[in-house]
Amino acid sequence: VGPGWGYAVFGKVTEGMDAVDKIKAVKTGAMGPFAKDAPLTPVIINHVRRR
Repeated sequence: VGPGWGYAVFGKVTEGMDAVDKIKAVKTGAMGPFAKDAPLTPVIINHVRRR
């Protein structure tokens, strides 16, 4: 993976697990600089609330 690319792999879901399940269901594969496991369609998160 090149500089500037990557995913956050930490956090805690306190509400909205249905949204997490939808993200989990997105098909993945090779895309751009990623050899595998990249979303084949963009996952866009429009709102996050931090407590």
